[in-house]
Amino acid sequence: MGLNRPAPRKGNKSAAPARKPKLAAGVEARMAATAALQAVLVDHRATEAVLEATDGPFYKLDPRERGLARALLGTALRRHGQIRDALGRFLDKPVPKKSGPLAAILDIAAAQILFMDVPDHAAVSVAVDSAESDRDARHFKGLTNAVLRRLTEQRDAILADQDEIDLNTPDWLFRGWAKAYGTETARAIAAAHVLEPSLDITVKSRPDYWAEQLGGIVLPTGSIRLIAHGPIEALPGFAEGEWWVQDAAAALPARLLGPVEGKLVADLCAAPGGKTAQLAAAGAIVTAVDISEMRLARVRENLERLHLKVETVAADVENWTPDVLFDAILLDAPCSATGTIRRHPDVAFLKRPADIAALADLQFRLLTKATELLKRGGTLVYCTCSLEPAEGEAQIHRALGTLPLALEPVAPADVGGIDSICRDGFLRTLPSDLPQEEPRLSGLDGFFAARLRKL
Repeated sequence: MGLNRPAPRKGNKSAAPARKPKLAAGVEARMAATAALQAVLVDHRATEAVLEATDGPFYKLDPRERGLARALLGTALRRHGQIRDALGRFLDKPVPKKSGPLAAILDIAAAQILFMDVPDHAAVSVAVDSAESDRDARHFKGLTNAVLRRLTEQRDAILADQDEIDLNTPDWLFRGWAKAYGTETARAIAAAHVLEPSLDITVKSRPDYWAEQLGGIVLPTGSIRLIAHGPIEALPGFAEGEWWVQDAAAALPARLLGPVEGKLVADLCAAPGGKTAQLAAAGAIVTAVDISEMRLARVRENLERLHLKVETVAADVENWTPDVLFDAILLDAPCSATGTIRRHPDVAFLKRPADIAALADLQFRLLTKATELLKRGGTLVYCTCSLEPAEGEAQIHRALGTLPLALEPVAPADVGGIDSICRDGFLRTLPSDLPQEEPRLSGLDGFFAARLRKL
């Protein structure tokens, strides 16, 4: 592997010094981001699992370094296609498999050079040092330096020549979105994915007051949206349990159940618990069910902070037999999560078309089970954070033909008066929805929801 065009060679230094120097500010963050990117792209691990691992690269970082590392990782994933295209212009062959973390080192450095407000010399220097410190990547230290310096010189011309939508979106996803929503909308979805998203918050009460306290805006749906700086835990109202983090689209399905005060409500597949909190705050008698005890423990921890009481059950919903039937059920079914790419860009790399078919089978089984657990006349809201019709509209059409259910169409009044997210009686939000003057305050996660009545 080498440069496409000859470049001056610089003298090579000997192996890394025996005594490890103290790391300068930002170096640990860059190293952690490189390790995390390697874990996602090579080991196919979900970003959240990497970030939360007690033996992972993020665990020992201080808050400032952690924030920088997350920004580096997010940019490297959102702009991955552009980054690889840019680097490829200076390489005559792909990065060798036996080069250790070299590809990730180059990716993280390129993310800074192309898209972040970071001094070029810092990005290049840390990348070269990182390559030198790895026994496999050190053989490419000179190449790393030469490629990245060329990248800094030609950055503007490269970016002007790239189609960010085409490069950053997997072909199979774009084709599916174009078929479902049209090419223009598919491009708008893809364009929304490259922007770092805002922070959305659901409050127990007084949204106008908390928007002022937090420096945010109140969306038509009632959620508060802001661009956060620093740890979320340090924001006003967090410690007091006045609000929780929840994408504005994710906050809509629970609202479709209508008034739930005093009703028996089951939240199936409940983790991470935002919808559970909504139902409990609205006065419902909630049973939150999830297959993962570990995830439920986090739900309970959050509910304790929010001063909300809920019964939690660790069980496989398909095999769960409660003593009572429920007045209402919210089923947030496991799905491909392609609607959350703007917040979780790793999804675009970890999911495949075959996953959607397998998940669709599970979703219908859960729909069938949820119907069995519901009282006659009760309300069932089915939702997924997926952009794929096979996990949304197709499931409901199948259910209406085989299960004792009737559709109760979703109206704009149910979702803050936004008629553009009500399609054919369903709720269907897209990442390109809810445009704002400030691009980073725009968008919604891609969600599907349907409201059904048991006959």
